[in-house]
Amino acid sequence: MPGNVIDSIKKWIGQVTELGMLLVALAIVLQILIGDNLAFFGDVVGNLTALIASLGDNGLVGLVAIAIILWLFAKRSPG
Repeated sequence: MPGNVIDSIKKWIGQVTELGMLLVALAIVLQILIGDNLAFFGDVVGNLTALIASLGDNGLVGLVAIAIILWLFAKRSPG
């Protein structure tokens, strides 16, 4: 029984994460098409650019952080 609860929670978290990634992609496309006037999403492209720049400025620590993030997203199985 506890295994079923954990599996349900993991599936729910995966679905919420997938929805969040889709919303980020949508926000990027909308900001590119419309411009900076996105009330709900804010400055998504600017925030992503700042995040990438700050990771790049940190040298090896930034590379390790990027590698961990990519590993976490690549490890997820769809569905």
